[in-house]
Amino acid sequence: MAGALGLVGCADSPAPPTSASSPPSQATTSPAPPASPSPSPSASRSPSTSRSASPVPVTGPDQVLVTMVVTGGYAGVHKEVTLRGDGSVHTDDKRERAVRRTGAAEFTELRTLLGDPALDEVSDFTKDTEGADMFQYTLRFDGRTVMTDRSVAEPALDRLVDALSEWLPER
Repeated sequence: MAGALGLVGCADSPAPPTSASSPPSQATTSPAPPASPSPSPSASRSPSTSRSASPVPVTGPDQVLVTMVVTGGYAGVHKEVTLRGDGSVHTDDKRERAVRRTGAAEFTELRTLLGDPALDEVSDFTKDTEGADMFQYTLRFDGRTVMTDRSVAEPALDRLVDALSEWLPER
C-alpha cells in the first residue's frame, strides 16, 4: 500500500528533441503525426477506463470534482485529496497541507476516470465487517458518497482510488 501513497509529479514532460541531421526526403509523404507526450505514471500502471467514458465537464475553477478521504490502518491514518476544476490537487494529512497542479493529460485522465459509466453501478457502501485495521476510502463525486475498504473488486472505483492515491502525502 505504501507504493500507492507516493506522490506524482505534476509537470508535463518536455517534448522529445527532433533530429535535424537527416536530409529532407524528395518523396511526397504525409507528415508524421506530432509526438505524443509520455503517459502519466498512473496511466501506465492502471488499466484504461470503459470505452464509453468521457471526461466529466468542468463548470469553473473552484468546482470540486472529487474528494477522497483515507482513514484507518494500524497507525490511524487520516489523509485527504481533492481535485478541483482548475486542475489543482489539494492534499491534507494530520501534519501538512499542499496544493499541486496536474498536467493537462493527467487532468483529462482523472476526469475520464470520474466519467466512467461503470461508477454508476458501484455500491455506495462496501466493507468487510470481519476486516480489522483496513484503510477506509470515502469518495465524494457527482453528488454521491461512496465508502469502501477495497475488499470487493470494483474495477472502475479501484482505478479512481489508485489514481487519486498517487497524490496523497507519503507520511
